[in-house]
Amino acid sequence: MDKARETPTLPADPPADKVADPPADKVTEATASGIVKLTKRAVITQIVIAVAANITTISSGMGIGFPSIAMMELTNSTTSVVLTESDASWFASITAIMCPFGGLLSGYLLDKVGRKRTLYCINIISIISWAIMSFASTTDESLLFVELMVARVIIGIAIGLSSTPASVYAAEVAHPRLRGRLTLLTALFTGVGMLLVYSLGYMFKEDWRYVCTISGVFTGVSLIIAIPLPESPSWLVGKKRPQEAERYLKVIRAIKEDNHPEIRAEIKALEENVARFRASESSKKPSKLVQLKKPEVYKPLGIMCTFFLFQQFSGIFVIIVYAASFSVEAGVSIDPFLSAVLVGLTRVVTTILMSFISDKFGRRPPALFSGFGMACCMFGLAACAVYPVTDTPYNWIPTALLVAFIFTATLGFLTLPFSMNAEVYPTKVRGLASGLTIFFGYTMSFIILKSYPTMVNVIGNENVFMFFGLVSLLGIVFVYFFLPETKGRTLQDIEDYFRGTKSADADTNEAKA
Repeated sequence: MDKARETPTLPADPPADKVADPPADKVTEATASGIVKLTKRAVITQIVIAVAANITTISSGMGIGFPSIAMMELTNSTTSVVLTESDASWFASITAIMCPFGGLLSGYLLDKVGRKRTLYCINIISIISWAIMSFASTTDESLLFVELMVARVIIGIAIGLSSTPASVYAAEVAHPRLRGRLTLLTALFTGVGMLLVYSLGYMFKEDWRYVCTISGVFTGVSLIIAIPLPESPSWLVGKKRPQEAERYLKVIRAIKEDNHPEIRAEIKALEENVARFRASESSKKPSKLVQLKKPEVYKPLGIMCTFFLFQQFSGIFVIIVYAASFSVEAGVSIDPFLSAVLVGLTRVVTTILMSFISDKFGRRPPALFSGFGMACCMFGLAACAVYPVTDTPYNWIPTALLVAFIFTATLGFLTLPFSMNAEVYPTKVRGLASGLTIFFGYTMSFIILKSYPTMVNVIGNENVFMFFGLVSLLGIVFVYFFLPETKGRTLQDIEDYFRGTKSADADTNEAKA
């Protein structure tokens, strides 16, 4: 076989024509613990639980998009208090500095206090931030700047915190056949948050404080919704609390019967997974560094960090954070606030579409298409920057390219790094590893967000767009040669693949037999 053509893949599903259609009221999947039944009631329960958990991320999405709708009023000389250009740039980018620390804190909280209580922390921190901005000074510019910086630092921590817990929670409570869609909910609801804040900014262009008040009230509702959620059985088993794990697993699987054999089998499988991980450790409790040296940890860690690198330097977050101003620089002729709304709406609609595409085509094909589409759009914007079309019948082209970029980005490079980050790590170190990955991703985000205005001033719009396009092309190469396919695989299958205890080729052959 030509080694250059080999691609990383996990054991493949059997051909569709060799698999009998399951009954309408249940789906069955063979796993190491036996036959796991997924009833309609269990499907509804798991979807409701995952949605409730991910509502928390809406506030974070609003926090990410907020600078785009507040910057114009904050720098408008006709308002009562005005930020300088330097202060405004810090207001837009300070969040990215704090997100990595939120990512690290996420790993600690996920392992120490659990998935559910981490969601509580995210909501409480977000409420504090929105409250500070809602009551920010209307007369003192210096005080206003300090209040905004404090609030944005706090919401930055919340954004970093929210990038992982809800998707990890969804991955751990979901059946393997639902996991692909449910882990994408974090990206979907983050996009919903951005769309909401863009829309509120469009409706209340001259009152960003009122937007903050609405956001704070919504976050309070999100906190209340998270209270009745069950804790992750996987985390409870890891903390040696099997009775609680069994009780919550019955809720998640929609089974009322005590000592149900399938519930006991699943708890046993979780216990064996934890025991296997512990057995691989030395007699003394290993340091976190030792755990990171294991192939089932460092291999996916390297892959996911690289994926986040291409995500950030392809310009996705630049458009999200600088939506209104980027629209002007890209030559978009419509209202900048309306353009931001179109960006948010495109992301939400495409994320919903992505949930179906991911389950049908897996992770790799959408990622490859995403990189290609993003590159084409950026090269197109570069061409429009060199040959302006503002005063021609083709002035709609920059708008179409901007929307198409968000569409193709959401199909892969924007959503997949976050959703796959929840499923590629072993249970015992999932919190730490996913937190480190988010730390790296947002560090790259800060670098590109702070560099973007300077890049535009130094090399010009057209060369910035070319740079983003070239990074997207390199991202295609990375996906083709290194990103594994996780569609339809259990979390244990994924862990075994990276550990090297299961041959992908052998399992593929078995599936085809």
